[in-house]
Amino acid sequence: MSHGEPESFVRKYIFSVDHKVIAKQYMITGLFMALLGGFLAYALRSQLAWPGDSIVGLGVIAPHAYNSVVTLHGTIMVFWVAMPILVAGFGNLLVPLMVGAEDMAFPRLNMLSYWVFFLSTIVIIASFFVPGGAAGGGWTAYPPLSGTVHASGVNWGMNLWILAVALEFVAFLIGGINIITTGINMRVPGMSMWDLPLFVWEELIASIVFLLAVGPLIAGAVMLLLDRSFGTGFYAPSAGGDPLLFQHLFWFFGHPEVYVLLLPALGIMGEVLCAFSRKTIFGYRTIVWSVISAGLLSFVVWAHHQFVSGLDPRLAFPFSVTTILISVPFAVHLFAFIATLYKASIRFTVAMAFTLAMIALFMIGGVTGVINGSAAADIFIHDTYFVVAHFHYTLVPIVFFATFSGIYFWYPKLFGRLMNEGLGWVHFAGTFFFFNLTFIPQFALGLMGHHRRIANPQIFEFLRDGQGLQVLSTIGVIGLLAAQVPFVYNFFASMVRGKPAGRNPWEATTLEWATASPPPHGNFDEPQTAYRGPYVYSPPGEGPDWIPQFEPPAEALEPDTAISETAS
Repeated sequence: MSHGEPESFVRKYIFSVDHKVIAKQYMITGLFMALLGGFLAYALRSQLAWPGDSIVGLGVIAPHAYNSVVTLHGTIMVFWVAMPILVAGFGNLLVPLMVGAEDMAFPRLNMLSYWVFFLSTIVIIASFFVPGGAAGGGWTAYPPLSGTVHASGVNWGMNLWILAVALEFVAFLIGGINIITTGINMRVPGMSMWDLPLFVWEELIASIVFLLAVGPLIAGAVMLLLDRSFGTGFYAPSAGGDPLLFQHLFWFFGHPEVYVLLLPALGIMGEVLCAFSRKTIFGYRTIVWSVISAGLLSFVVWAHHQFVSGLDPRLAFPFSVTTILISVPFAVHLFAFIATLYKASIRFTVAMAFTLAMIALFMIGGVTGVINGSAAADIFIHDTYFVVAHFHYTLVPIVFFATFSGIYFWYPKLFGRLMNEGLGWVHFAGTFFFFNLTFIPQFALGLMGHHRRIANPQIFEFLRDGQGLQVLSTIGVIGLLAAQVPFVYNFFASMVRGKPAGRNPWEATTLEWATASPPPHGNFDEPQTAYRGPYVYSPPGEGPDWIPQFEPPAEALEPDTAISETAS
């Protein structure tokens, strides 16, 4: 694992094997793709608010182009924003630091993972510009829409989509192996599995779930590519195939994928909550067991996406039960976090604000998910804007609120400086307000019967009454994108103008705060030891309100430097 410090610019910052540099590469690539995905969101929402009018920078969007915009927006946000930032970015940055390792278990494999991912990014962007247009089969790529070859015989858009997703999966399979090996095998002396920070636990389970779930979708994608390119009939009823087969293969992966994204986000929340509430996490072991149970349950809920596909009601019932049941582990998470806040000495920082907002918004997503889990209710609201709103109240808090919380919190470990809190509060207020302005109207649109994926709702008379809500939702998207300008400026300006952070500006307890900000090559000046669990805050008695995981016991220190450890 050990490798010398690189000397050339290329080896240090481009083809780097240092996990911290690779984390920055994943995060910056993901943030760039978020801008692209956000622009596509602006395009599709503008089309819905003012159909037929020229959209700034795009002109009038034709129906096929609209399908492509919807497809690439969803695909990019899930696979090229959420995955690289939450799973690979924060995972690469924090897992080695939190377990006290010098680097990831397989540094060169780690570098390969990023560059395979970067290649997939090039391929998905290139798919915008090929003959026949970009993929237009939806981010779920359901046949027969995704299996249809363009009338001209040119089918590169969808083919490149499949290739890009396949490359991205390869990258995260490699990365997942690295995270699992590092988190389990490279813990410092004294750190048992029950001494791991919650973020490491959540990353481990997320990586394991991804490894177990991705195989069926890879097989499904290969069969789709064969159908498109060689005329096989896996999904063609005329050839004895079944398009519903792809739906089952996709969602057997797709629903665990939601939890692959959710678990690291919950891990970020746990770390931020402890640091700024100055309390030990409530129910640590209960949370860990709930994470494990959620990972297991995630494999038996997928068919609630097929409640309107002709699924036998006798089979729909058990999937309704498991869908509702899987909300229990995440309710445990949220209630444990709320209990941690009870009688806490809360420090209201920007990172804490995003975490608290995530709790509130994710609860809305969870409650509306229970509604979708009922087969009877789902028959009415399936594929309406109610589902769109639910999906975004689930994923946007996970992907963006957790990401922003983590970036504001661990920015010192990335760049050695603090982000500007004033700009951060502007960013938080704008993001919170305009997010709700965007998606609350969509719940109402869904209950009115507005079907998603229709480029011009005004062609249906019964949908015209909701046009004002479409406009309101689009104004929300424009405001939401504008609210990210302070963040982008703050992120880059703070690299050179931010206040120097020091080793531990938040007085947090886990091992990543035992080293310099940013950490040097090899992470630590000397080998670390874990002397206690990860969260010892506000111990009884006099003295500091935190005892770091890396602080030796009081009896091992000189009398004038000893710290009271009555709680440990």
